[in-house]
Amino acid sequence: MTSVEIIAGVGLAAWIYLIFFNGWFWLSREREEPEAGRYAAPGVWPRVTAVIPARNEADVLPSSLGSLIAQDYPGEFSIVLVDDQSTDGTADVARSIAGGSQRVLIVNGAPLPRGWTGKVWAMNQGIEVACSLDTPPDFLLLTDADIGYRPGVLKSLVAASSANSRAMTSVMAKLKCDSIAERWLVPAFIFFFQMLYPFGRVNRVDDKTAAAAGGCMLVARSALERAGGIGGIRGALIDDCALGKLLKTQGPIWLGLSDRVTSLRPYETFEDIRRMVARSAYAQLHYSPVLLVGTLLAMAVIYIAPPVLAVFSGYPANMLAAAACLLMFLAYQPTLRFYNRSPLWGFALPVIALAYMGFTLDSAYQHVRGRGGLWKGRVQAEVGRQ
Repeated sequence: MTSVEIIAGVGLAAWIYLIFFNGWFWLSREREEPEAGRYAAPGVWPRVTAVIPARNEADVLPSSLGSLIAQDYPGEFSIVLVDDQSTDGTADVARSIAGGSQRVLIVNGAPLPRGWTGKVWAMNQGIEVACSLDTPPDFLLLTDADIGYRPGVLKSLVAASSANSRAMTSVMAKLKCDSIAERWLVPAFIFFFQMLYPFGRVNRVDDKTAAAAGGCMLVARSALERAGGIGGIRGALIDDCALGKLLKTQGPIWLGLSDRVTSLRPYETFEDIRRMVARSAYAQLHYSPVLLVGTLLAMAVIYIAPPVLAVFSGYPANMLAAAACLLMFLAYQPTLRFYNRSPLWGFALPVIALAYMGFTLDSAYQHVRGRGGLWKGRVQAEVGRQ
């Protein structure tokens, strides 16, 4: 057997494993919308406080904070927004949107202490404020400042969490997919995330796989306290997955997609998406050069080699590679449908994967330059390594 045939065979074997033995991640069937009507309303609606870390988010707050204020939640619901050292008038915009509502509290964030990443520190301050109220919340909705909620979402999230005694219910917000860069790269971002953290496995209590989507995490306060509080992930750059791992030790967690929880942040250029991926890709690899090289080689064998060998190699390598290409194309289709993209985008996945390989390599380069984890003026990768 030649080296070309071996590479083609490994690529096909990899896709067989991913399709049939990786939690059926590619079906994208874990959805928040079916959850909404599955569970009866609790006898007494739990108290909920949303905690929003906000750093220079004045442009998106009218839509995001406004959507939370408009939630028709039957129980007690309050909002704590932590202005994380913003310079764009975030706090003033938030106060204007709140309009004097007693349900919305704006907190001026303290300077970032050593050993904490910025978002986790802001969340910690908001949680402390929420839990110091006369009647602490039963659930904390940890949500980003750029996330919008359709009417009724909070109600259904709480009903599902209560009925299943979950430590966390998390929703992967639907990203914008309007610009050319978004159309090329956003569906693949979700596809790759599901491949790394198959939602079906995350949602099984007998599986150790744990993850979360940081834009929307409904957390049971009692579970968080049993786990030692948010300080347990103080240095985590990928804070959502770290929190998911922490809370799965305390009870069931659930992660799914949604059309009703949406990201309001546009990624208008390829550079915008590069920065987003480069911020944490090397952290995902534990800052390991060995894992970096291994990941790039694996992606080359799984995504790049099949179409190249299908066209340019001889029998039987070309047939093995063609079969791998077919499985790759089919696996990508449910994600494309979720984002209302043409099935033909499936043929572009190898090129898209090549771009993400470049972003991952760039993430390591930015780390070497001392600019790893850069987010709105903060470099945080060194904190994340602790």
